[in-house]
Amino acid sequence: MNPDALRGHMDALLLSVLESEPLHGYAIIEALQERSGGALSVPTGTVYPALRRLERVGYLTSEWATVGGRRRRTYRLTDSGRRQLEGERSAWREFTSAIGGVLRPAARRAE
Repeated sequence: MNPDALRGHMDALLLSVLESEPLHGYAIIEALQERSGGALSVPTGTVYPALRRLERVGYLTSEWATVGGRRRRTYRLTDSGRRQLEGERSAWREFTSAIGGVLRPAARRAE
C-alpha cells in the first residue's frame, strides 16, 4: 500500500490497535500488519514517534514491562484516547461516505 495513503490516518490506526489491550511497539506494528491482511507494513520510524506524540497529548500512557524476557515500553489507551478514537471513527465514516459518493459510477442518462 502506498505510504502516502496512510498520511493523516496513523493516529486512528494506532489508537484502534491499542483499544483492546496494551501492547509494545513491535507488537503494535505486527497487529497493524495482521489486521490489514498484510497490506500495512509500517516502519518503526513512523510508529514510535507517533506513539510518543500520542502519549504527550494524553491519548496513551506507557510503562516499562518485561515481555518475552526483554524490557519493552508498553502502551495503553487512556479514556481521552478512547474518546479520540470514537471521533476518528466518526470522521472516517463521513470521509468514506463522501469519497464513495464521488467514486461511485454515475448513472447513465438516457439520450
